[in-house]
Amino acid sequence: MNTDTLSNRILALTEGEDDPVALMATVACELFHSDERFDWVGFYRVTDPQMLKIGPYQGGHGCLKIPFSRGVCGAAARTGQTQRVDDVEAFPGHIACAASTRSEIVVPVHDRDGGLIGVLDIDSDRPAAFTANDQTMLEALMSAVFAR
Repeated sequence: MNTDTLSNRILALTEGEDDPVALMATVACELFHSDERFDWVGFYRVTDPQMLKIGPYQGGHGCLKIPFSRGVCGAAARTGQTQRVDDVEAFPGHIACAASTRSEIVVPVHDRDGGLIGVLDIDSDRPAAFTANDQTMLEALMSAVFAR
């Protein structure tokens, strides 16, 4: 499936919905089933200052809590910048929630007021699985779904 088709389908499915958990569940499901590179797709929600807690996801179990100070998800939340990691073993402070994860992309998710509500985390069991095009598409999709 091409990314335009995927984005359009997700936007159609989420049209008119404003509950962030419902949106996260739908997005995680659609992304997980859209690409064989994706081994785990989910959201970590900001639930306390400097703390992420697992939200809706597809795949095996994830970490329950991740502080902003640790891991790829924490780095995305802390810096407000997408983290695209070709080799998670080389990332300082990587948290191994699943031993199969080889590469990862984490996109900050903001609400319409610009507040950080969480991060989208996609793991792959392949090294260097994510491209600059993936990053651009996912950043645009998160903005279109959560900041509208």
